[in-house]
Amino acid sequence: MAHAAPRPQIMPGRRPGGTPVFSERAHAVAKLAVPVVLGLVYGLWAATNRRYGGPLTGWNVLFGFLTALVFAVLCIALLSVGPKLRREVHAVAWGAFSGAAIGFLVSQSPMSVMESAAVGVGVAAGVFAFLFYRYYTHEDAQGHRTD
Repeated sequence: MAHAAPRPQIMPGRRPGGTPVFSERAHAVAKLAVPVVLGLVYGLWAATNRRYGGPLTGWNVLFGFLTALVFAVLCIALLSVGPKLRREVHAVAWGAFSGAAIGFLVSQSPMSVMESAAVGVGVAAGVFAFLFYRYYTHEDAQGHRTD
């Protein structure tokens, strides 16, 4: 006769996602370090687009650091506030953030404003659709996250 396999007991305070590879401290550091590194890459990319291949100036470096600062602050804010939002609003927030970020990068290149707006709206729509699907499929019937 077949019997169901016993389920492992989940320790209190642990998520059922599997064995943790990194410590809580490593996750706390990464939650701050990853947006800062992404912001620095984003700022460098925006400053490079703005130069159009010309010489590097102090104003260009300042623009890159300010862009990196704004990107990192918005990303950290969205990472901390986002999980508390409903799935629709959470997906819209990430879509708007990513669409605005890509649209701003494209606007720093020699492309027209209409092209940069079209690229930004396209990216925002794609990110929204992907994240809405992901959040919708990773919640139970009451809207609580399962992952």
